[in-house]
Amino acid sequence: MDFRYVGVGQGSSSSSCWAADVAAWGSSSSSSSQQQLQQQEQQQKRQRCQDSSNDQVGSSTSNSLQMSEPELQDFDNGENEEEDYFLEEDDCIYDDGDGCDYEFDGGEYFNERLADKFDDLDLPPGVEATVPWLQKIISKKVQSSSKLAIEDEKANKSQLFKQFDTVKNFSDHHYAAISGEGTKREWTKKIQQDWKLLEKDLPASIYVRVAEDRMDLLRAAIVGPKGTPYHDGLFFFDIQYTSSYPSRPPSVYYYSGGLRINPNLYNCGKVCLSLLGTWQGSGCEMWNPSQSTMLQVLVSIQALILNEKPYFNEPAYASSANSTSSERVSMEYNDNVFLYSCRTMLYSLKRPPEHFADLVTSHFRERGHTILAACRYYMEGNRVGSVVPDEEEEPKYGSGDAGASTSSSAVATALKPQPDKVLRGRKFNEDLKTLFEELLMEFNVKGADTSRFLAEKVKKNCGQPVGLRNAVQVSQWQWD
Repeated sequence: MDFRYVGVGQGSSSSSCWAADVAAWGSSSSSSSQQQLQQQEQQQKRQRCQDSSNDQVGSSTSNSLQMSEPELQDFDNGENEEEDYFLEEDDCIYDDGDGCDYEFDGGEYFNERLADKFDDLDLPPGVEATVPWLQKIISKKVQSSSKLAIEDEKANKSQLFKQFDTVKNFSDHHYAAISGEGTKREWTKKIQQDWKLLEKDLPASIYVRVAEDRMDLLRAAIVGPKGTPYHDGLFFFDIQYTSSYPSRPPSVYYYSGGLRINPNLYNCGKVCLSLLGTWQGSGCEMWNPSQSTMLQVLVSIQALILNEKPYFNEPAYASSANSTSSERVSMEYNDNVFLYSCRTMLYSLKRPPEHFADLVTSHFRERGHTILAACRYYMEGNRVGSVVPDEEEEPKYGSGDAGASTSSSAVATALKPQPDKVLRGRKFNEDLKTLFEELLMEFNVKGADTSRFLAEKVKKNCGQPVGLRNAVQVSQWQWD
């Protein structure tokens, strides 16, 4: 048996009306009395749908939709089709002024079931756009696919950001206006050797970009090492190969944001290091034209400057490193350093250096949760730079002894030696709490895993009076 459906009539105002017609075709094999009864019921349902809809599916089209017997086998049983797709009188179909709207409880299921019947049909061009329920489903699928594509693109940028790469130039480089290019062949050869060494042996926590148009310019990003007050931070340095390189060391500028986070890193950008000739030294500490390299400079900044106890980088304090009073002052210094490091994170997030925006975004997206957990851990009185324990899994209720106060994992955690607590003044917690809120906002925008901290924030706000809670939400949640 071959069926041919010619056009879409003016009277068909929605997809459910069309389904009713299809069901009517399938009932042709029934007895005449049963067929008349079904046709009457279908006519009533079509009439109800037409009364509730102002949409016109479209004028009759010259394109015909061929439907063979196998394609219509799901419609042969009119009784089952009616049970699957037609709505009872009590079902909620409301008119929002634009015609039938199926956004009701169970409506999504209805639309999806109806869509499944037409998945294998070759609809003429334009028909999909004129069917309201099909248009909504396609729109949702496109939005979902677009969201996934954006997330994949972000993840790829994080994975594809090379540790070493070349760029055309730097428009915002600190030394861009200062000519440092040499003319000797030895100068060019030495820099090319440095580039090869950097590309091959850079540590995983250092990223470098060099300029093709200006061989004398280089920019580096160094990740703060774990176990230090600089952990998980990003610190940027602009470097220039001077015209006398390699006879003399390169010039290095630190992007401080006006903050002095280390005795060797001034708020004016000066980097104090014997290897650079900016501080006195002897032997291997000094620059050696035949042996020293740019890789050595970067590794020295990370290891010697961004260390566990930067307070003792100051020569006057180095001799008292083992005294109790100096250790206490060192911990206080680390507290301030961590606050400055958090401010540096915000500075970099809002004003990422040229060619490093993708690194800033991906780095803090991946480490945002760890940084926020550390902030909270330090506010609980723990030493800055100490290892933050892994967060315990949420207890699973509904199985076993629900009244048990502790789990075996919690007991095991309690038995582990805890780091020494630090006695601090109130100001540190107040300052860190403010920075925590700002970092939470920025990390959330960058796509970091902040769900746990946001949930805690909502839970805390829910305990406040309604008026105050609304005020807090308005003032603190506008950005979300």
